Amino acid sequence: MTLGLGEFATLVGGKLLGQADQQCNGANPPGDARSGEITMLDHPSRAQVLETSEATAVITSEEIAGLPMAQIIVDDPHAAFAQAVTLFRPPIANPFKTVGISPSAKIHPTAEIHPSAIVGDNVVIGARCRIHPGVVVMPESMIGDDCVIYPNTTLYEYTQLSDRVIVHAGCIIGANGFGYRQEKGRHLPAAQLGYVRIESDVEIGAAVTIDRGSYGATTIGEGTKIDNQVMIAHNCKIGRHNLICSQVGIAGSSKTGDYVVLAGQVGLKDHITLGDHTIVGAQAGVMDDCEGNEVYLGSPATPQREQMQIMAIERRLPEMRREIKLLRKELDLLKQPPSEQPAASDASDTCQKVA
Repeated sequence: MTLGLGEFATLVGGKLLGQADQQCNGANPPGDARSGEITMLDHPSRAQVLETSEATAVITSEEIAGLPMAQIIVDDPHAAFAQAVTLFRPPIANPFKTVGISPSAKIHPTAEIHPSAIVGDNVVIGARCRIHPGVVVMPESMIGDDCVIYPNTTLYEYTQLSDRVIVHAGCIIGANGFGYRQEKGRHLPAAQLGYVRIESDVEIGAAVTIDRGSYGATTIGEGTKIDNQVMIAHNCKIGRHNLICSQVGIAGSSKTGDYVVLAGQVGLKDHITLGDHTIVGAQAGVMDDCEGNEVYLGSPATPQREQMQIMAIERRLPEMRREIKLLRKELDLLKQPPSEQPAASDASDTCQKVA
């Protein structure tokens, strides 16, 4: 659908700075928005994120000088943007009106779909795809050519898979992210109106969960391989050709570059960025941004050279503790008046006992 900016501004109770008859056909965050779409700026201090945005209009709380796009001024940008996303990508209230394959689904004649699979309204499935038993594909999802979806996997509504994607058994793609706000002592769910986009040649291991974005897409880049039992939270942007090993947990809005390697049980804090060719060792906890072309170890994770120095010192701690106790005993002896100090042989024996 398309909507004029003037009509939309009236709908959200905002003030329009721009042409009222200019048409929009979608809503996405700044990094994903294209020409003809509305985006959002949650605070004017972050206006730099709009410098490369192709959006036609931005929802913001106050006028920002110098922007090359129309502005819609509202009191609550998040609420207004949620209205925009819901308008252009409405939530599916009843995802399964029929059992089996919906009459409105577009299935390529060469695709193979097991009779126990469920395919919702307006789903598109490309050529030579294989959909195994117990798979659920919710409405408005798109699956490219040559994809394989193994048993008991669920693709939530609006999920997008490009060509040659393999999803192993028991995966959940596109569930709501773990996002809440607190009001009057209660945890209330934040907006979870986005979706998941998986690019070409990605392989996803068994029992992986990838949450939908808050407003836009959680993205898995081309050629990335994900091991079993990995958790990727909402709004994450995983780069191209990453290797993500078993039991990795990536918190919301994190971003990885290309050719990143995350070893087993690595944990990433929310809102951090890993540069290209970053390698993170097993069980590391990443708390800050990581420069590319570097190996990180430990928790909190630090560059390998620094972490090896820390580990070397930690191995010497028992020896250092004994030395400190000995030095303290010798210092106590030196503080005594000369008349009270033991003979040299007695002092030596005492210190040896301490050691």
